[in-house]
Amino acid sequence: MSNRLGELLVRGNLISVAQLRKAVSDQSQEGGRLSYHLIKTGAIEESKLVEFLSKQYGVPSINLDEFEVDPEIIKLIPKEICEKHVVLPVNRVASSLIVAMSDPANIFALDDLKFITGYNIECIVASEIAIKAAIEKYYAPKSGLDAEFSFGEFEEDEESVEVVEEQDDNIAEAAKMAEDAPVVKLVNMILLDAIQKGASDIHIEPYEKVFRVRFRVDGALYEVTRPPMALKNAVISRLKIMSSLDISERRLPQDGRIKLKLGKGKEMDFRVSVCPTLFGEKVVLRLLDKSNLEVDMTKLGFEPKPLQWFKDAIERPYGMVLVTGPTGSGKTTTLYSALSELNKVTDNISTAEDPVEFNFAGINQVQMHDEIGLNFAAALRSFLRQDPDIIMIGEIRDFETAEIGIKAALTGHMVLSTLHTNDAPSTVSRLLNMGVEPFLVTAAVNLILAQRLARRLCPECKRPAKTDEATLIKAGVPPERIGSFQLFEKGGCPKCNDRGYKGRIALFEVMPLWDGLKDLIINGASSVELKQEAIRLGMQTLRMAALNKMMEGVTSLDEVIGNTAPDTMG
Repeated sequence: MSNRLGELLVRGNLISVAQLRKAVSDQSQEGGRLSYHLIKTGAIEESKLVEFLSKQYGVPSINLDEFEVDPEIIKLIPKEICEKHVVLPVNRVASSLIVAMSDPANIFALDDLKFITGYNIECIVASEIAIKAAIEKYYAPKSGLDAEFSFGEFEEDEESVEVVEEQDDNIAEAAKMAEDAPVVKLVNMILLDAIQKGASDIHIEPYEKVFRVRFRVDGALYEVTRPPMALKNAVISRLKIMSSLDISERRLPQDGRIKLKLGKGKEMDFRVSVCPTLFGEKVVLRLLDKSNLEVDMTKLGFEPKPLQWFKDAIERPYGMVLVTGPTGSGKTTTLYSALSELNKVTDNISTAEDPVEFNFAGINQVQMHDEIGLNFAAALRSFLRQDPDIIMIGEIRDFETAEIGIKAALTGHMVLSTLHTNDAPSTVSRLLNMGVEPFLVTAAVNLILAQRLARRLCPECKRPAKTDEATLIKAGVPPERIGSFQLFEKGGCPKCNDRGYKGRIALFEVMPLWDGLKDLIINGASSVELKQEAIRLGMQTLRMAALNKMMEGVTSLDEVIGNTAPDTMG
């Protein structure tokens, strides 16, 4: 970000070239971030830098001195991670964690935080100095083991302290138990129960005194059962045997697959990930049910006009279409639906995926292997020597992949890919921050689509809800629409396992690169300016899409607020 930030500040007449050179020189000698040295040398005030970053990335700012963070929120991210990325968790709204960052363009930090916490990450801007001060304040030792104490407070008592040695479990014994009928039956029951309940993931987790199984259904985790602790190693070994993994390796992560044949010729794939933890190995299984994969675009949840824009963009002979959103927001399904639409005998389609989730006849799918150098950039280079018509690249993670993808889009190929950004307009800023020139973005990109998944209210038990006008207006409902629709909230019944929600609906923000937007990009406009112009030209934002589903009675106000950000920064 450093060079890009410096250029933007100079272009905005907020600092001089001389001040930038001085800060860069200090940074090369002392390390740290450029923003820290710009403030330290007096080139720019802390508040002005935060205001600039907020406007540039289209995210709100926060004064951490005037905000008190709940200690429960602080516990969600370890101190070392906060110090590594210069971030601070400040609030939690439904499935989103709001995090203060000094560098909103740091995609690696966002991915790290999502992986560690399991939440969707929404960022707000604060200065590096303020975040570091807040980290010291909130993570300071308070009591217990963190506090300093004197050994003189304790009397020596040899019998009061006992060292418990961990038992090195007998691998042969675990393998034998894994083949016992009760263990085989238990594992099969867990897998079948997950299929019947429509789970997307199974988490099998060992703790010190508890061994539990959780399912993720419609995006939310809930506990299903707690098998006996005595079966912990046997259950995990059984899953490793089914996945063709090494049951003797318990110190390193392993990945595998299970393919089950169910009745009536149905097959189910499970992607298996085993990770060593403090009290044993945690196993996460991702269910890949091709029969439930919806590749018909008209059934994904698109409004008619955005659907036509998306179809027009992918059916062009060349160019790039980008799908953006957090992990688990349905990006892969949208890309697969586009590929299904484009899959014709007359076209050569190649995909680079990590991992390949579903197999499609007529499409050349390549699995990434970073350990042997087969990454997205290497695969993309190879594809260009394979006479391609359509290329799908799993994710644009770096400048090299972005550069090759854009060149491919400019030389007569249709390129589909994904990025991790909060909305469609900020995807342009992400590409520019990777180092892609503005004129290349405007020349190559046909359309950007941002998406989220909101839970559907269970039709059997949803009930009318009442909310005051001020809350609806604050959420973004147009004042003239209030009173013209019935608001619903979740209930609870056997059909939805008393959760009030059953299934999910996709929310789409479709932004074609109209000529008006291209002019703004060339002139260095911020994400906020791009968003305002796109809305003026007819783009429906994620919040607008969510409100439409709410007014149709498909989802609740809680899901709207929990899955989408407001369109105006208050």
